[in-house]
Amino acid sequence: MDERLRKQIDFILEIDKEKNILRQTHLTNKGRRENDSEHAWHMAIMAYLLKEYSNEEIDITKTILMCLIHDVVEIDAGDTYAYDEDAKKTQKMREDAAKERIYNLLPKDQAEELIAIFDEFEAAKSPEARFAHAMDNFQPLLLNNSNGGGDWKSHGVTKTQVYERQIGTKPGSDYLYEITDAIIQDNIRNGSLKDE
Repeated sequence: MDERLRKQIDFILEIDKEKNILRQTHLTNKGRRENDSEHAWHMAIMAYLLKEYSNEEIDITKTILMCLIHDVVEIDAGDTYAYDEDAKKTQKMREDAAKERIYNLLPKDQAEELIAIFDEFEAAKSPEARFAHAMDNFQPLLLNNSNGGGDWKSHGVTKTQVYERQIGTKPGSDYLYEITDAIIQDNIRNGSLKDE
């Protein structure tokens, strides 16, 4: 096996560890906790299916790749719960270190390409990154809603916290943000989200 293929296989095996990173969100209909790779896969399928709702034309292949790789860093950095303000203070530092280690397992050209795509996602300045962020917000919202808002309720999450997170959906899709708003309002009415 040549050096390039060995590095590619090393990376492929390393990212398999993403399946072990559990998120706070539960699967549909009160299933077990979702893992990072399931979240990424679900986002990627959603991006393809919902691309017509993007505010801008997007390169769907690039958007799907962003969805698939955006949480690979959590192999080292761990999942940072969207509403954990203390963990968010160190999130960038932890994820930057993980990014350098994990992506640099690849051959240099592929490492540079994936790091650039990861950084583009994080900056959320391109149409693809904005839509990928919309998927990153919308996917757990849909799962949580399918569970009667149980994850929000169990963590004592407020409507203000959810709106602060979900505002990142609007730059990617005004229409999906309207749906998001309706879901949040339903969960306030049913008591799953604190009305504060």
